[in-house]
Amino acid sequence: MSKKEKAPPPKFAAQNRKARFEYEILEKLETGMVLLGSEVKSLRAGKASIEEAYAAIDPRSEVYLINANIPEYRFSSYLNHDPKRKRKLLLHGGEIFKLRQKLKEKGLTLVPLAIYWKDGRAKCELALAKGRRKFDKREAIRRREDRREMGRVFRKGS
Repeated sequence: MSKKEKAPPPKFAAQNRKARFEYEILEKLETGMVLLGSEVKSLRAGKASIEEAYAAIDPRSEVYLINANIPEYRFSSYLNHDPKRKRKLLLHGGEIFKLRQKLKEKGLTLVPLAIYWKDGRAKCELALAKGRRKFDKREAIRRREDRREMGRVFRKGS
C-alpha cells in the first residue's frame, strides 16, 4: 500500500453505542478474540450484540468477554456454539498487568465498544471506563443538543 492510499475503515460486526453514553471512556485498546468457526460465520453475517457485555480478568491473568451474544449460525451442523459463552480476549501480559492495576480503582470497568474485522481477523475494541452518574448524562445530552443547534444556525447562514 502506498503512502497516499489510506487503509479502508474497519468493517464492524457489532457496536455498543450505549456504552459511550453510559460510561466515560478513559482509555481504549484493541484485542484479538478466540472464536469458534460457527461464531466467525455468525459475526460475518452481522448478527452479534454486545450491549450487555463486559470484560473481566480472571485469577490466571486471562481476559474474557462475558455476556456477548453471538447467535448460533443457522447453516451450521449439530456442532454449534453456545451464544452467550465466555470468549477469551488476546492481550500481552504487560497490558493485562496494567489493566489489572487500573481496575483496582473504584468504579472502573472494562466495556467492549465494538467487534470489527481487521486483516481478516476479528478484533474487539475494549475501553477502560468509569460509569456516569445521572447528572453527567444530562450534561452530555445538553452539550450534544447545543452542538446540533450551532450546526443548524451555521448552515442557515444567519
